[in-house]
Amino acid sequence: MSRTDLVTTNAAIVDEVSRAIARTSPDAVVVVVTNPLDEMTHQAWRSTGFPASRVLGMAGVLDTARFRALAALEAGAAPGDVEAVALGSHGDEMVLPLSRATLAGRPLGDRLPASAVDALVERARGSGAEIVGLLGKGSAFMAPGTSAARMVLAMVRDRGEVLPAAVLADGAYGLRDVYIGLPARLGRRGVREVVEVALTAPEHAALVAAAHRVRARVEALADSLPATG
Repeated sequence: MSRTDLVTTNAAIVDEVSRAIARTSPDAVVVVVTNPLDEMTHQAWRSTGFPASRVLGMAGVLDTARFRALAALEAGAAPGDVEAVALGSHGDEMVLPLSRATLAGRPLGDRLPASAVDALVERARGSGAEIVGLLGKGSAFMAPGTSAARMVLAMVRDRGEVLPAAVLADGAYGLRDVYIGLPARLGRRGVREVVEVALTAPEHAALVAAAHRVRARVEALADSLPATG
């Protein structure tokens, strides 16, 4: 399917499911996993009519895990030794702030050449397609399922754990009114707050550019489904 066909088809499904959730489980917290992730999370928020704090998307946890695993493999280390966070959109517009990426407490660039790190970022962006190619049919399921479960457990435990998630920007990072991957403090009722971390100017610019592209796609979709009500 083309991206346009995928957006339209999945938006209709997410709209129907979200309205049903609002009718039957009005106090629920919704974690969206459907692609294209950012647009579908926005659609779920629109269709449920829930506060934005109770509608979030799973992508950053997955993208972060993939990058950490790939970087560890390249460096001959354990994934737990790699610290990194994936922000922005899921896919080509993923933003991985390399200024914050470390291996055993030291900058990742001290262990791996810049060309290797850039290749890891690109491979992490395309990991879903890589897995589909290896499977031959279907799509990735183990890592996405584990990532969604981690988000749910963080909310159930209600300890204020910070994880990257697709959330409605509230002014943090100069962004507002668009679902985009940002660090979020999670609790029993969903998103407690968006957490700001230091980014370099190019990293911030990439995050803003990703948000603008997501917003444009959401606006193009807005008139294709009935209004909530």
